[in-house]
Amino acid sequence: MSFIPGRRTGQRGARRFTRRDLVVLGVLLGIPVLLDIAIVWGPTLASVALSFTRWDGIGDIKWVGTRNYANLFTNYPQFWPAARHNLLWLGFLGLVAAPFGLLLAVLIDKGVRFSRFYQSTLYMPVVLSLAVVGFIAQLIFSRDQGALNAIVGDTRTPTDWLGDPDLNIWMILLAAAWRHTGYVMILYLAGLKAVDPSLKEAAAIDGASETQTFFRVVFPTLRPVNVIVGVITVIESLRAFDIVYAVNHGRNGLELLSVLVTDNIIGEASRIGFGSAIAVVLLAVSLGFVATYLVQELRGEKNR
Repeated sequence: MSFIPGRRTGQRGARRFTRRDLVVLGVLLGIPVLLDIAIVWGPTLASVALSFTRWDGIGDIKWVGTRNYANLFTNYPQFWPAARHNLLWLGFLGLVAAPFGLLLAVLIDKGVRFSRFYQSTLYMPVVLSLAVVGFIAQLIFSRDQGALNAIVGDTRTPTDWLGDPDLNIWMILLAAAWRHTGYVMILYLAGLKAVDPSLKEAAAIDGASETQTFFRVVFPTLRPVNVIVGVITVIESLRAFDIVYAVNHGRNGLELLSVLVTDNIIGEASRIGFGSAIAVVLLAVSLGFVATYLVQELRGEKNR
């Protein structure tokens, strides 16, 4: 083997980036960062600043301090019902839709007949937007021409499923859960496929029942999936807008914080400062859940 002076065999020197490489990296990294700042962080910071002002979008911007927040919490009757509805969304999707999606994933993972058909059918609503789900809900729950009243046979005094404020929120939650369940099912199904079969076999040898094996062996291994499902559920609950807006513009029992933001900013009132204050409250709630998630993840990494 010949030896060439000044060159180390089996080693390569660190490759230096040329000016062209640096330009390409700068463009590939810079454009997404600029778009993120312009589309996400720019409007976010602008909303925070505008929440302390009074502005109709045309005239001069006037500084009012915390007056918008004071009026929001004390003199705006729609705020607290909307906040309760967002919490109701979170509770229903988290305590009803998500566990039901887990149940469906477990049943399909067992290899029931026609599992592929069930999997495709249950996942199909996920590809629909919530606005489309809202239109489907109108076809089903409409008072005069809805499929539900036609099936029940209630034609003389049909139930107004979407007009009654005591009923419509539950009908919309069922429609939203129909979509959310399929998404959760797919996530858990992927997690169940990744569980080591030897863990189940060891639990069976130790005399554990099928239920005990799931809750004590399988479910703890699904912790990463549980975190993802929790984050998605929170996001779906707080950003819900299009389904209620498609039904009745988010009124008469379907008020949500996102609807109040839209009504105040682009509505007839054009109270951009006040609407920004509502958006900031929604942002603070979202950041609270995100911060809790990050703290839990960091603690989990330290304990591993």
